[in-house]
Amino acid sequence: MAQIPNLDNAPINLNALREQSQKELITILKNIRGKKCLVIDPKLSGSISLIVQTALLKEHGVELRHLSPEPLQTECAKIVYLVCNQLELMKHISLHIHDNTSKGLQRDYFLYFVPRHSVACEQILKEEKVHDVLTIGEYPLYMVPLDEDVISFELDVAYKECLVDADTSSLWHIAKAIHKLEFSFGVIPNLRAKGKASLRVAEILDRMQIEDPVNVADVVPEISTVILLDREVDMVTPMCSQLTYEGLVDEFLHVNNGAVEVDASIMGVQQEGKKVKVPLNSSDKLFKETRDLNFEVVVQVLRQKATSMKQDYTDITTTSQTVSELKDFVKKLNSLPEMTRHINLAQHLSTLTSKPSFLGRLDMEHTVVESESYDICFEYIEEMIHKQEPLVSVLRLLILFSVTNSGLPKRHFDYLRREILHSYGFEHMATLNNLEKAGFFRKQELRSNWLTVKRAMRLVVEDTDTANPNDISYVFSGYAPLSVRLIQQCIRSGWRSIEEILKLLPGPHFETKRGALLRGSSLESLSGGSANADKATAGRRSLVLVVFIGGVTFAEISALRFLSSQELMGYDILIATTKVVNGQTLLDPFVAKLS
Repeated sequence: MAQIPNLDNAPINLNALREQSQKELITILKNIRGKKCLVIDPKLSGSISLIVQTALLKEHGVELRHLSPEPLQTECAKIVYLVCNQLELMKHISLHIHDNTSKGLQRDYFLYFVPRHSVACEQILKEEKVHDVLTIGEYPLYMVPLDEDVISFELDVAYKECLVDADTSSLWHIAKAIHKLEFSFGVIPNLRAKGKASLRVAEILDRMQIEDPVNVADVVPEISTVILLDREVDMVTPMCSQLTYEGLVDEFLHVNNGAVEVDASIMGVQQEGKKVKVPLNSSDKLFKETRDLNFEVVVQVLRQKATSMKQDYTDITTTSQTVSELKDFVKKLNSLPEMTRHINLAQHLSTLTSKPSFLGRLDMEHTVVESESYDICFEYIEEMIHKQEPLVSVLRLLILFSVTNSGLPKRHFDYLRREILHSYGFEHMATLNNLEKAGFFRKQELRSNWLTVKRAMRLVVEDTDTANPNDISYVFSGYAPLSVRLIQQCIRSGWRSIEEILKLLPGPHFETKRGALLRGSSLESLSGGSANADKATAGRRSLVLVVFIGGVTFAEISALRFLSSQELMGYDILIATTKVVNGQTLLDPFVAKLS
């Protein structure tokens, strides 16, 4: 199955966006005549694989390599580097050039920054005395469609840069990506935002529309509203263990750019040390059907499908069948590889989710979210530290505990901080400082607002039916993601209806009308009728773009898909994010790396 997802059912023409990005990359390669070696920043390789297939690159005389500090092994006389703005990578490129020069190799070097060049990077190249031998350009890849309803800006460390390093360059990138969408699909007339970063993105977006305006007379808006949401507003959700199928795959095996790499043994291939790459997107019909279900239900669905196929096989071998019946059976057999793949994955996940350690952690997460037993939660975290459980596992629960209590009392804060340093090493002083600066783990200064928010937004739902859900809480078996509750409320009636609750959450909130010159389009709020009428006449539902600044989890994506599928919703939802994350991948940039 192709790793590049099928985008034909996307609510807007994402195929055109992908084709444009593909065309821009191929144009760069065509302009460099002859055979060339394309050296890709490893962090970009997943993104590029979702834009263009390797076979197409090879058709244009490309030999592929990953960028590393090791000498570049190639016979090509033309070297093309495709990299992000990272100073360390400039050192790698300089090493390659110096190594080739010392060997007397004459080569042409091309450097393309993704999505735009950096003065700091060019300064490094000048210091290394290689700037003049490089032809420098840009490959403006601001977003990558991960699936028919999910776009990623591929900004892995943006959240940490904003909260800890005071580097807000990623916010310009996000605004630029939205502005590019507007050039294709019209100025988005309604904007709602919550959080400091969201406010900044909205301001940059307005400035871009003044400096480089989308011609509002030419493009009728296909997206009725954009909702910008800072991850900081809801740090509870990503710290909880996801319980949807795709969410669990990500928790245990880490989904990256729409695929997961697993040991061959998990997929039933007995070949020691071999890894198998499994694409996970809507092109896989069985995965599309099961990915957003609670994992308990997925096991039942797979069992039913396997039983049905077995019965069909029995029928086909014991009774005479018509040609039409045989044809239907063969069609079912074509789905056998998908079935086998997901049965193997589900079996592996079942062994992990049935462990007492996982079940105990789930119970503790629910206890923390319900804010019922402070002492029990504190002692559980203390015990995890003393047992030296994986640091990120400890930090996830610690942050969940801290956020739901608006910080910890000074003596508990100091004690847990000290115990972490004793157990995991004093080099993690930087880790704890990062978390404190970001506001994730801090001393308690004010009374906690969590209980008020939890009750008002109905975040804990008793007796959640995971098999036939009627509420988004099924994705965490009883906890409704705060982020999605806010979006649900925003779509229905805007921010005003929950004004007092929004004030209890981090960052400012606002809503505004944009593109006042839009010809013949409604600028009423989402809850008004005109915008819906416009869309209804075109035979399409209104489209809401939800932008997560700092990352979104697969569980939240599933909850948003569930919302959109409800009869009374009336809106399609397109999700955009700096990166798809889970608790671990969200925290990774904040954790000090040992040299």
